[in-house]
Amino acid sequence: MEKLRQQAFTLIELLVVIAIIAILAGLLLPALAKAKTKAQGITCMNSNNQLTMAWRFYAEENEGRLVASGRWPVAPEWIGGNWLDKNNLRKSDNWDVDLWIKGISRPSGRKVPGRGNLLYPYAGNSTEIFNCPADNSVGINNKGQTVPRLRSRSINNWVGGPTWSNSGTGYRVYLKDTDMNDPGPSNTFVMLDEREDSINDGYFVVDMAGWPNGSQRMVDFPASYHNMAAGFSFADGHAEIHKWLDKRTYPQINKGNMQLNVAMYNSPDVYWMMEKSTRKIGSR
Repeated sequence: MEKLRQQAFTLIELLVVIAIIAILAGLLLPALAKAKTKAQGITCMNSNNQLTMAWRFYAEENEGRLVASGRWPVAPEWIGGNWLDKNNLRKSDNWDVDLWIKGISRPSGRKVPGRGNLLYPYAGNSTEIFNCPADNSVGINNKGQTVPRLRSRSINNWVGGPTWSNSGTGYRVYLKDTDMNDPGPSNTFVMLDEREDSINDGYFVVDMAGWPNGSQRMVDFPASYHNMAAGFSFADGHAEIHKWLDKRTYPQINKGNMQLNVAMYNSPDVYWMMEKSTRKIGSR
């Protein structure tokens, strides 16, 4: 019995061990969270890069013509009419990958005219690359199941069009890959991650009003999934994670759709997107 008492832990010893484990966990968990964030950022950049390559392949097969980022008669819209809606999670646009990405109906498997993402066939038939891995927004399918929302990416409105009237006249809308000579392919963003409560169609507006003196409005809001940063891809094929500097760029996430098209004067973040979007016709 005396030998057993000598081998047992005292209450103080147990408390010391528990305290040490808690300290180690406190040191380890932030490192793990940071590693997860970094891994998601790398995956996001890879997906953005692949999707931009699909965008380039589409242009190559269509005599250099670019998909439209929004709806207009000049070129077909890249998302096939898809309209995400955080106010209505059961809406099929939020979750029906077959219809809105692949362009087919179930259970027949027939092609649906005017539906489906135009870049899907050029993206190795991958549905995952349309989503940022750090985007946790969801939809509710026809079985009542909560599923990941099918898209978190949009295209710069100046790349494929249409224009944005509030910007004023004279700004270039790039309709062909050969049009992109100013600010040039390496400085013109194509894809980006858009906030879950901002995204609806695939048309991300950068209001050029005020250029080059400063910004005036934030129309659509970019995501901040990567430690207050968003994934972007550029026309030359490279991708990057861009850190936001202005707190107005990342207000608190709304349960439903957020207010868009708000005044945002002298924002370094809006100005950065303006700088990477388009230029006045005749500026070069």
